[in-house]
Amino acid sequence: MKLTMLKSKIHRVTVTHAELDYEGSCAIDLNLMDKANILPFEQLHIYNVNNGERFTTYAITAPRGSGTIGVNGAAAHKASPGDLLIICTYAELEAKEAEHFNPALVYVNGDNAITHTSHGHLAAV
Repeated sequence: MKLTMLKSKIHRVTVTHAELDYEGSCAIDLNLMDKANILPFEQLHIYNVNNGERFTTYAITAPRGSGTIGVNGAAAHKASPGDLLIICTYAELEAKEAEHFNPALVYVNGDNAITHTSHGHLAAV
């Protein structure tokens, strides 16, 4: 049996620009992509904290250290500059593999600079 597991998350990044007249995608600072283990053209699930919109697109690179989070194409209707987003990727894993898998979690400040990272070690309740 395969399970769909969270692979990575960039938590509460701020949209720096939204460009409707673009082919589509989400531009992400390469520093954030590297830390979150996100590849160019990888599918993204994006959750807008400000308006509740949820949408799927793909990642493209933005200059390293720029803090860029650009929402492009039709998705630009779902996010505006200044909105906070949660960007996630998922992976299908075999049940045994999923038992020991830990996602890459990246947390940022208001300038989209990394404050800390985690590898999915959540406290038990």
